[in-house]
Amino acid sequence: MKALPILRRWLVFIAFLLVWQWITASVAHPYFPTPLRIAEAAGHAWFADGAFTADVLPSLGRLLLGWLIAVAVGVPIGLALGRSPVLTDYVSATFFFFRSVPATLLVPAFLVIFGIGPRAELATILWGTLWPILLNTIDGARSLDEVKIETSRAFRIRGPRWVFGVVLPAAAPKVFAGMRLALSIAIILMVVSELMGSTSGIGFRMTDALGSSLLPETWAWIVLVSLLGYALNTLLSYVERRALAWHPGFRADRLD
Repeated sequence: MKALPILRRWLVFIAFLLVWQWITASVAHPYFPTPLRIAEAAGHAWFADGAFTADVLPSLGRLLLGWLIAVAVGVPIGLALGRSPVLTDYVSATFFFFRSVPATLLVPAFLVIFGIGPRAELATILWGTLWPILLNTIDGARSLDEVKIETSRAFRIRGPRWVFGVVLPAAAPKVFAGMRLALSIAIILMVVSELMGSTSGIGFRMTDALGSSLLPETWAWIVLVSLLGYALNTLLSYVERRALAWHPGFRADRLD
């Protein structure tokens, strides 16, 4: 029975592709090639001239590096701020001010500071992904209930044991929610930063194909971004399910 929702989801997707193929083949609009034409162009665009190693892998590497740095920075700071209301009061105004600045608006500033290249792209991804992880971790750390607090005090659990044994497990669902949101943002910012100022990467290839009026190749790069996003989110969801197998909400989902 559990396979039925998955089967329905893929059936709808296949039906969408068939309808897309039928409409685009009937209309024959130059801006909207058929899925078969896009698939044909994808093989050439993704793998010809070393594009996969020169553009796809570096883009993926910058995306994951920026996201991982945001996790490494945002989670510890978020845990500390979430359990310290006084410290949160001091920094909350500053945090919300910087959070309100869209990362895409900072791309020109990062290009001026770091120059055209991977450092500006990495800075853009890091800036945009840090805030959802940080704020979700703060919210998760605040959600620690009084029973756990009193129990840990009774057993004199302090220091790292308190953080990793009590606070982090309680905040973990919110932390993973922030990580999922940040991963989606990282994919967007990877493309945007490469569109605006880069000499390599998926976004650069997309711009180059569009500028050369290679519309099937442009669509092929869009499809690749979608596939990467789907694969990364699926992988993170798997890790989340494994890491939170102890959580009552996740156990209930498996029993339904």
